[in-house]
Amino acid sequence: MKKKIRYTDEPMGEVKVVRDFLPPPEKLVPKESNVKITISLSKASVDFFKKEAKKHRTSYQKMIRRVIDVYTEQYKKTA
Repeated sequence: MKKKIRYTDEPMGEVKVVRDFLPPPEKLVPKESNVKITISLSKASVDFFKKEAKKHRTSYQKMIRRVIDVYTEQYKKTA
């Protein structure tokens, strides 16, 4: 059982105001809609992304999608 915290009426010292760093709600909305597709990938590739996603506590599908998005952006610039 946790020990109960007892608060006292003591000075807090110097207080620093933190600037609002969160983006506004409209910037949280995805820019583009996603399209569902069916694709066959090698087992080794999927295993790699699953392992990395687990390490970074994210979805392996999001990681694969991001790789494709970065690739697309790179080659749109040169086209």
